[in-house]
Amino acid sequence: MDHEKNMSPEKMAEHHREMLQEILKGDWRDSKNTARDQYRHPLETLTFFGVTPHSKVIEISPGGGWYSEIIAPYATKHGSYTGAVTNPAVIEKESSKAYFAKQNQALRDKFAAKPEIYGKAALHEYDPAKPEFGAPGSADAVLTFRNVHNWRMAKQAEGMFAGFFAVLKKGGTLGVVEHRAAKDVADDDRSGYVSEAQVIALATKAGFKLDARSEVNANPKDTKDYPGGVWTLPPTYGQGDTDRAKYQAIGESDRMTLRFVKP
Repeated sequence: MDHEKNMSPEKMAEHHREMLQEILKGDWRDSKNTARDQYRHPLETLTFFGVTPHSKVIEISPGGGWYSEIIAPYATKHGSYTGAVTNPAVIEKESSKAYFAKQNQALRDKFAAKPEIYGKAALHEYDPAKPEFGAPGSADAVLTFRNVHNWRMAKQAEGMFAGFFAVLKKGGTLGVVEHRAAKDVADDDRSGYVSEAQVIALATKAGFKLDARSEVNANPKDTKDYPGGVWTLPPTYGQGDTDRAKYQAIGESDRMTLRFVKP
């Protein structure tokens, strides 16, 4: 870290970008995940969100760890990484309880298998009905990738955004990537898409200010009118082999990329 002391802001930003580029080449990353870089643009997205090797980052619902493979070794250079996962113990539905338990264990196993990469990463279990993500004002950045539609369907979105606001420090960043609907969707919509206006409204209600938008994860080929919603597209291919080539040519969904700040 001493070598950064005399760097100009521009030199520092370039140094951090080079570090992130090296992590993206890491041999610990699953080849199926690296193949999706062309759609998820992790270098540009994390740079836009202002994540650095010094950031205290909380990633909400990391799932199988696609972004964990990148953010965990990057942020824990000098900062920290916490994956916030649903606590199975508070889930009533048995099938959902089992799902989250299995997913969380898989992520723990992933981290434990490579302590040299993930040894400083942490997991934090939260209750989606009353989410708490850590000590108030303790995080530099809260990041969420393609989760808002799930929280809206479960009627948990407002509580989640309030939890993000609470855990972030003053001036901290909330970064949101989400499947982008062409217009507002109904509260009971199950397409997987949400409008930018609806996400901005949720964040604003929680106290955030919209700082900037990026089109880095945009996909104009996405017509957003599929029989199985967004899961019709890759990588899910929810319709199986039906029109698979057509959906492959479209690619992954059109996504908003929004940066909010806690005033």
